[in-house]
Amino acid sequence: MDPSNYNSWTKLGLVERVRQLEAELQTRPAAPEPDPAVRQHGSGEAAPAPGTTKPKIKRKMDPSKYSTRFIALKLAYLGKNYGGFEFQAVGNQPTIEEELWNALTKACLIFPQDEKIVDFNICEYSKCGRTDRGVSAFGQVIGIRVRSNRPLPKKPQQPVEEGTTEEQVVQAEGPEAEEKPFDPIADEIPYPMVLNRLLPPDIRILAWCPSPPPDFSARFSCRERQYRYFFTQPAFSPEPSTGGEGKPGWLDIDAMRDAAKRFEGEQDFRNLCKVDPAKLITNWSRTIFESDIVEVRDAATALPYVTAAGFSPASVAGTAAGEFPKVYYFHVRGSAFLWHQIRHMVAVLFLVGQGLEKPSVVSELLDVNRYPRKPGYAMADEVPLVLWDCVFPDLAAADATPLSAHNTHVDTMQWIRAGAETSSSMRAGQFGPFGALDGMWKLWRGHKMDELLSGQLLQLMSEQATGGDEARTQQQQQQPEKQQSNKKSALSVRLYEGGNTGRPAGKYVPMERKDKLESPDELNDKYARRKGFKDAADMRARRNESKDAVMQDDE
Repeated sequence: MDPSNYNSWTKLGLVERVRQLEAELQTRPAAPEPDPAVRQHGSGEAAPAPGTTKPKIKRKMDPSKYSTRFIALKLAYLGKNYGGFEFQAVGNQPTIEEELWNALTKACLIFPQDEKIVDFNICEYSKCGRTDRGVSAFGQVIGIRVRSNRPLPKKPQQPVEEGTTEEQVVQAEGPEAEEKPFDPIADEIPYPMVLNRLLPPDIRILAWCPSPPPDFSARFSCRERQYRYFFTQPAFSPEPSTGGEGKPGWLDIDAMRDAAKRFEGEQDFRNLCKVDPAKLITNWSRTIFESDIVEVRDAATALPYVTAAGFSPASVAGTAAGEFPKVYYFHVRGSAFLWHQIRHMVAVLFLVGQGLEKPSVVSELLDVNRYPRKPGYAMADEVPLVLWDCVFPDLAAADATPLSAHNTHVDTMQWIRAGAETSSSMRAGQFGPFGALDGMWKLWRGHKMDELLSGQLLQLMSEQATGGDEARTQQQQQQPEKQQSNKKSALSVRLYEGGNTGRPAGKYVPMERKDKLESPDELNDKYARRKGFKDAADMRARRNESKDAVMQDDE
């Protein structure tokens, strides 16, 4: 790594570099002539200027004095304020990996040559998933080699000269100390606690595994990834209108559930993802074990106005106050996913939920003969998406079981939950005033107060806008006029895409009539030609030749 390439530095490293340069400027002699203080200081090093102190130099730990061990960490993060999981040399937002790097180096759990330069290659690092900007995770997993408390093996004793008695050896080496056996959990560094003290409050280490399976890779050893995409019912603030079931903002949950079940099984998802030509992907088939719409219990926020007469469908009107808005999530389990696949799947489900498409549109998009090219529709917003869990079963048993639509994997990793390293400290480590849950409570309560206050204000504004019972009676008398205006506005829809409100989209164009994008093969060939190759097949062949040459050099 080139230390002068500041593009690969962390933001924290860049700030420290600026401070270092400012300190050097303060100590630099003002006059061009050598300062007498410099000569007195010796070795040509400038003495601190009057009134200033020399910046403290952090003493580095000697890695050779410590043992290491390979572990797995399970972490969670709220991704709204981050530019994704993977470190980006140039970005407007920090990434999860950058924050991890800062915590790992500050805790001296890893020993890079220059901690300001992010280079995870030094610690046998692997990650299960690469969540995009704004996406959260509650079950992300990484594998990493870190510093350990385990004592290093003792150096071999000096050879005993011939004729030396046992009594003389004991007197020379001192009384033999009994070695206490090392407990790999109780005596080890409490990794979650150490890292959680250094990480931002919206990034938490949930657990660690002291003994991952041999040849463990957080990416390739994972056999199941679970995602959840959260949304509300209604999806956005409804408008008062005349009776009927089709009301803007309200979703048809049953239709969405019908559409979601059609994703299950081994399917070709080229029309439900974003193509990255640089990867030259040819296999678009992925297996979905389970796909469904699930209600989140006890998550409703009381906004009585959304179920008032004129605001809700006939099937919902009159529901007890406090039951709406409800919260649902799209639940999906699969072996692996394509780029932005989940957000494309959700976008289609929202079109079905709004009555703009039928559930059968899912089956049609999965039929590459019917849709050889992907229709141009927008994918769903990133913030409600969560990588819920990553499952690592017994690989020998998992590989012996063929993938099917209803595979259920059991995680066999030995996870030690944060704060539960020892039974005596479990409650203090998890529920105490400085425990893992206490810190997350502070974060939750701050967001809960935001929700509570904005909800109260929203309800107040809705009551002021309706103007009471007299205004509602007047609205009912003007129904014929409203019906005409509703017919006019039927040509224009508010398209829900997972964000905080609906987007005005004009007259909706059905999926079959949308403009079609270039096929993956066409995009791959175009990318390859830009790079100087004949086509994508030629570029793949050249890449394979290069890989073979590198492998031969390594051998």
